[in-house]
Amino acid sequence: MARAGRTLRGCLDMLGRAIEPGITTRELDRLAERYIREEGGTPTFKNYRGFPASICASPNDMVVHGIPGKTRLREGDIVGIDVGGTMDGYIADAANTFPVGEISEAARRLLQITEEALMLGIAKCTIGNRVGDISHAVQTHAEAHGYSVVESMVGHGVGREMHEDPQVPNFGPPGQGPELREGMVLAIEPMVNMGGHEVEIGEDNWAIYTEDGSLSAHFEHTVAITKNGPRILTIVEVEGA
Repeated sequence: MARAGRTLRGCLDMLGRAIEPGITTRELDRLAERYIREEGGTPTFKNYRGFPASICASPNDMVVHGIPGKTRLREGDIVGIDVGGTMDGYIADAANTFPVGEISEAARRLLQITEEALMLGIAKCTIGNRVGDISHAVQTHAEAHGYSVVESMVGHGVGREMHEDPQVPNFGPPGQGPELREGMVLAIEPMVNMGGHEVEIGEDNWAIYTEDGSLSAHFEHTVAITKNGPRILTIVEVEGA
């Protein structure tokens, strides 16, 4: 899973460099698939429950599950990229929301707070804590800055299957839910809206949009629960750290 996670980090970093005004989401999907396969992995999303692509590409008010296509990104957009990779039968899952060229200060703040909420949730991934401790950390940080968290979609366990128990909501009281145990691996993924938390599904029955048309950001890491604390698998590890 760590190998798969490092591949996803490299893939997202590569896509971040490629994202610029004028590029299509289909082009980003092709770049991602080629990168994952060249690293010896398989794009987990492709054909998963019928999904036709290797990444989800979700711009602006699209929260998640955008199917890559002819959509051409424009200056000032933000775009969430969610990607999964399988290596030797094990899966990692990661997401990042990127600016397209120069974006507004309000959009930049949304990205910052959402990523901070993710890291605060990860900090709660210690043996003996509860899933609700993660959820509460995410929710309180987002709401303290005037945003809302999507309640109808959640993070999840991940391993040999893309979606495993337990579910990891981005809201709720602390001290509730399954206890965190050594060896568990979770995909923690705050989805934070600039407006209300309500969402609606698009005509393709895949894309999820904010109901009020507000911007949405999505960040995700795959995190292992270890005796030494949380280990983020979807980052580039520093040798000797």
